[in-house]
Amino acid sequence: MSYAFNPDRPFTEDFRAVGAEQIERAVTVLQDQPDGVHEAIHDARKNFKHLRSLYRLVSADASDFHKQENARIRDMARNLSNVRDAAALVENANYLRTHAASEEQQVALDKVCSILAARRDRIAENETDLDGKIEATIANCEEALAALADVSFDDGRRKTARRLEKGWRRTLKRAARARAACKSDTDPAVFHELRKRAQDYRLQLALLRAVWPSAMQAKRADTKEMVDVLGHLNDLATLTSLINEQPELAGDSQNQAQLLSAVMARQEQLRHDALRQAKAVFLDKPKSESRTVELLWLEAGR
Repeated sequence: MSYAFNPDRPFTEDFRAVGAEQIERAVTVLQDQPDGVHEAIHDARKNFKHLRSLYRLVSADASDFHKQENARIRDMARNLSNVRDAAALVENANYLRTHAASEEQQVALDKVCSILAARRDRIAENETDLDGKIEATIANCEEALAALADVSFDDGRRKTARRLEKGWRRTLKRAARARAACKSDTDPAVFHELRKRAQDYRLQLALLRAVWPSAMQAKRADTKEMVDVLGHLNDLATLTSLINEQPELAGDSQNQAQLLSAVMARQEQLRHDALRQAKAVFLDKPKSESRTVELLWLEAGR
C-alpha cells in the first residue's frame, strides 16, 4: 500500500498498516542496502520522518503512544545521523556553489567543497560501529512494530473525522506560530521550526489525499517547494555553525570571507522565498481548513 489513508477501511486497521509499511521499509533498506550503506541510512531516516508525522496527526487521541514512539523514532534517526549529516554538508556546499556571485567566490567554494568532502570521507572511515548501530536500529524497529500493533482507536466514522480534524488543526496552528515567529526573527531556529511544521503538513496532505486528490496533490507540490527552500536555509545555518567552530574547514581567511559572503546573500534570498511561499501554502485559517478536512472525510465514506 502507499502512505495514505483509505476512508473505506476501519481507521485502526488502516493506521497500523500505514505505519507498519514505513517501519518495514526502513528495516528492509537497512538490511539490503541496495545503493550502499549511506544511501540506506538516508532512506530509512525518510521513513522515520513519515512515521513521526503519521503519529503526530493522531496524538490527541493516542497521547501516550505518540509520546513513547516519537521519542523512540527520534532516537533511531539520531543514532544513524553522523555520516549522513556530514554528507549533507557537502551537498549544501555544492548547492551554494551553484549560486556563486563571482569567479573568486566560485574558486573559494570549490575549495570548501573539497575540504568538506574529505571530512565526510574521514568520518565515514572512522565510523567503526556503523553495523552495530544499524543492528540496534533494526531491533528498535521491531519494538516499534509491536507497539503499533497494540494501538487502537474508535473506528466510528464521525469519531475518525473528528480525530483527523483535531490533528489537522494542531498541525496548522503550530505552523502559524512558526510562520509568525519567522516574520520578526532571522534566527535559524525559528525557520527550522517552520520547516518541521511544513514537513508535517506535506506528509499529512499525502495521508489524506484520497478525500480530495487534485487539491491535496497541488498543496503537496507547493509545500514540498517550501520545505526544500527551508531545508537549504537550515543546511546553511549548520554549515556556518560548523565553520565558526572549525574555521580551517573553510580554508584560508580569504576563502572564509568568500564563503561568509555567499552564505549571507543566499540566506537573505531563501528567507524571503520561504515567507512568500508560506503565505500561499498556509492561506486558510486552521479552524476553517481542518473543518473542511473533517467534512471531506465524512463525504468520502458515503
